[in-house]
Amino acid sequence: QVQLVESGGGLVQAGDSLRLSCAATGRTISNYNMAWFRQAPGKERQFVATISRSGSAINYAGFVKGRFAISRDNAKNTVYLQMNSLKPEDTAVYYCAGRYTDVVVTTWDEYDSRGQGTQVTVSS
Repeated sequence: QVQLVESGGGLVQAGDSLRLSCAATGRTISNYNMAWFRQAPGKERQFVATISRSGSAINYAGFVKGRFAISRDNAKNTVYLQMNSLKPEDTAVYYCAGRYTDVVVTTWDEYDSRGQGTQVTVSS
């Protein structure tokens, strides 16, 4: 497995932007499909975005609506989530996850490497 550590979360105002990073150690993520999930207080964890090994295939949850962008730098072993036009309902813990395959999946349980999360709080 690869170890994943998220960073970049914080407290921002509605309309602001944040860029989350997910740094991987232990293995190269070039063989991993990577994804971001989030979990708001009292709610189920939900899929946000996924990116294939090469970055050629990207999928987003419907609620992203062009506001978020997932990217990866395999040379730096890091995945990013650029979040723009943040809303209070985006408040959640954001998790990075990796799956040792290039099959795109959007279910948390199907990812075999998972980070501890970074808190994003958006005030109105």
